[in-house]
Amino acid sequence: MLFVNDTYKTIHTASEGLFRDRGSKFIGYAYPLTNEKEVKEFIIQLKKEHPAANHWCYAYFIGPHQEGFRSNDDGEPNGSAGKPILNQLKSFGVTNVLVVVVRYFGGSLLGVSGLINAYREAAKHALQNAEIIEKHIMEYYQISFDYILTNEVMRIIKQFELILIDQQMQLNCNFTIAVRKSYADKVLELFNKLEGINLSYLKTS
Repeated sequence: MLFVNDTYKTIHTASEGLFRDRGSKFIGYAYPLTNEKEVKEFIIQLKKEHPAANHWCYAYFIGPHQEGFRSNDDGEPNGSAGKPILNQLKSFGVTNVLVVVVRYFGGSLLGVSGLINAYREAAKHALQNAEIIEKHIMEYYQISFDYILTNEVMRIIKQFELILIDQQMQLNCNFTIAVRKSYADKVLELFNKLEGINLSYLKTS
């Protein structure tokens, strides 16, 4: 039996949420992430959509085990915006997700406790409106082999329903595959039993 936990939760598509308090409007946006470079792109996009807003606070987790994360208060009092957004991501148990809360100031000061509540609620509403899905943690490999081994390689690919991302079929073949983390040890064992196979680990995501 397989005991490796190779799943994580994320969101399927972008979603929104809204919270109001004493004239201030807090619009939450949740986005699925594939890499940290996208964070800046989403924030630039929101600043173009909301040029009159006062703050664009955010937080995100990246990586199947939430190993990468960041929060930003964007000028709000320290810990009053980014951290409550991050805590909502943690509460929902999702990763590879960015939440940005755009604030329009309504004229009344909310105080630190009021800001914490507002950013928390806006983030929560955005995530509640998202479709949360479960994904598998995948390991990626490049396989090089002689053409004569193609049938054996394809048999293993079909047996474990591996994802064939790229293939170059010549006298010397090169495949890029993705395998569920829980299957990886067994798959690598079978490939390594074939003489003439060269395996290179690429990444995990």
